[in-house]
Amino acid sequence: MTATPPTEDLSPRQNVVLSRVQRSGFVTIETLAEEFGVSAQTVRRDIIALSERGLLQRFHGGAGPVGPADSARLDHAAKRNVARVEKQRVGERAAAMIPDGASIFLDVGTTIECCAARLAERQGFRIFTTSIRTALLFDPDAHEVNVIGGRLSGRDGSLTGEEVILRLHDLRIDVALIACSAVDENERVMDFNTSKIAVKKAAMAAASASYLLCTNSKFGRTALSTIAPISRFQAVITEENAPSELERACR
Repeated sequence: MTATPPTEDLSPRQNVVLSRVQRSGFVTIETLAEEFGVSAQTVRRDIIALSERGLLQRFHGGAGPVGPADSARLDHAAKRNVARVEKQRVGERAAAMIPDGASIFLDVGTTIECCAARLAERQGFRIFTTSIRTALLFDPDAHEVNVIGGRLSGRDGSLTGEEVILRLHDLRIDVALIACSAVDENERVMDFNTSKIAVKKAAMAAASASYLLCTNSKFGRTALSTIAPISRFQAVITEENAPSELERACR
């Protein structure tokens, strides 16, 4: 990512905010307010001003970078066209690791959908998902497909809410396939939507094994909140040709 040089007509604080976004990929209003010793509302006004000039993106609770390479908050249709080949490779590799007849939780997201499309070519899986889009990829005559109902949480067809968490709490699943927005330098697997994070955590707790599906572009980035440390996953599946140590360990 190319650094944004200081802008003369911005305040010193606004230039620092831009610098933090360039370095970290995402900054929270709470952290900035504490750093500057000002109110959250003051920081929010700075972020609004910078956003209106197209220098960063406003997110709930913070700000992140702009640019075509940053897909963290793109809508579903746009995300499908980002790193398409890499996502398909991740999906192929993940599907190949799932044994016949397994019970599987499928998370939301375009990478998960690539995996689901491959799994749907086989038969006999017990599918549990909070993604309407993912569920529709499976033939109910060839698989047992369970959509865990809740509140519709976006155009990606995801479902969230207390009823989802309670249903997952009662399940025992062989493997959970989890997506994310970022894996930061401290190896924290992260995402932006706290309601979806709660679902991911509940699915991981219900599963005997949890696999993280993400392209290499997600590493070295950050997001709003942590799903789990990367060590919590039995497999981390990327588009690389050689399986990682974690993948070999769970075969």
